[in-house]
Amino acid sequence: MVMYDKTSKKFRGKFDELPEGHLLVNLGPSHPATHGILQNVIQLDGERIVEADAIIGYVHRCFEKLGERYDYNQFLVCTDRMNYVSTPLNNIGWILTVENLMQIEVPERVTYVRMIISELSRIMDHIICNGILGVDLGAFSGMLHLFHKRENIYTIIEKLTGARLTTTFCRVGGMERDIYPDFVKEVKMVTEGLKPALAEFTDLLIRNRIFNERTDGIGGISAEDAIAYGFSGPNLRAAGVDHDVRKDSPYMLYDKVDFDVPVGENGSVLHRTLVRLEEMHQSIRIIEQLVDGIPEGPFHADLPHTFLPPKEKVYSSMEELIYHFKIIMHGVKVPPGEYYMATEAANGELGFYIVSEGDKSPWRVHVRRPCFWYYQAFPEMVKGGLLADSIATMSSLNVIAGELDC
Repeated sequence: MVMYDKTSKKFRGKFDELPEGHLLVNLGPSHPATHGILQNVIQLDGERIVEADAIIGYVHRCFEKLGERYDYNQFLVCTDRMNYVSTPLNNIGWILTVENLMQIEVPERVTYVRMIISELSRIMDHIICNGILGVDLGAFSGMLHLFHKRENIYTIIEKLTGARLTTTFCRVGGMERDIYPDFVKEVKMVTEGLKPALAEFTDLLIRNRIFNERTDGIGGISAEDAIAYGFSGPNLRAAGVDHDVRKDSPYMLYDKVDFDVPVGENGSVLHRTLVRLEEMHQSIRIIEQLVDGIPEGPFHADLPHTFLPPKEKVYSSMEELIYHFKIIMHGVKVPPGEYYMATEAANGELGFYIVSEGDKSPWRVHVRRPCFWYYQAFPEMVKGGLLADSIATMSSLNVIAGELDC
C-alpha cells in the first residue's frame, strides 16, 4: 500500500527509493483518461511502467452499513448507485436474494420482464465499456453509432420505472408496476435496431487496424492469475475461463433459454472487447426468446404482508389499509437466517450476502462487487507496459467507481 506523507510531500511504501532517471506520477484521478475517481501512483522509466499502485476508497459511501439501517425495499436506492451504468441488474440481484431468503415465488410474468430488462441493461453496460474504450484511444465514431441505441433502451426503462439512471426497479415479491401497453413492441424495435448498429460498430472499430494494434496482446492476464485475483464475468471469460453464473448456477429462467457464452484466449484488451461485443448479440438472442412469450397474470406475488396493495383498495378497504400501514411503518419482515446469492451482472458475479434476525432490516449485509477484484489486479497488468497502454487496460476492465468502493 502506498501512503502520502504530507510532511515530506513524498509517497511512502513501494516507492520509497526511486532509481535515478525514474519518475513518479499520478495517473488520475481526472477525466477523461481515468474515468473520474480512480488514482494510480505509477513509477516510470521513460514511457515504460516499472511499478504501479491503485488507490481504492475515494467514493466509499458505506452502502453495506446503510443496508443494516434501511428496510429491504429501501436498500434499492443504494444498489442503484453501485454500478450506475446498468442499475436494474443490481436491483434484481438484491431483490432475488431477499426473495430466496423468504422463499417467495413470483409470477412468471415478473420473471420474464426481469430477464428482459436484465439483458437490455447488460447491453447498455457493454455499449458504454466498448464505446468509451474507443474514445479513450481516439476513436469516437463507434461510440456515436451505438449511443443512440442505448438511449432507446433508456426510453423503455424510463417508461417502465419512471427513471433513467436510478431506477429502483422491482420490489420484494414482484415489480412496482406492470409493463406499459407498447412494451413488447418497443423492445422488439430496439433489438432489431441494435443488430445493424453492432455490425457498424464492428466495422468502424473492431476491424480497424489501428485499434487492433493498440489492443491485441495489451493488458493481458492469464486464466490462472484471473482466477487467483477473483475475476468473473467478461474479464474472466476473456482470459479463457468458461464461467457464467447464468449457465453454471442458473436463476430466473436462464436454464430455459438458449444462448452461448463467448470465451476469449489471452485476456487482452482486444479479447475483453470481443467478449463484450458477442455478449450483446447473445443478450439480443435471449430477449427475442422471451419477449413474445410474456405470460398474462399479475405483476407481483399474492403476499399482502410483503407487497403494497393498490391505492384505490387502500381508500376503500380496512384490511388493505392495515396492510399498507404495516408495510410502510414496520417494513417487510424477513425470517431469521443467512443467505448468499450471486447473479451475472454486466461486470461479472454480483453477490449479496444477507444475515437476518427477523427484523425489517438485515443484521448484516455484504456485497460481492466485481470491480473491487479487477482493480486490485490493475498494477500487475500494466507493469512493464507503456503508459499509453495503461489507459486502454483500465478502460477495458470497465471499473465503475460506484461499484468499486460501495
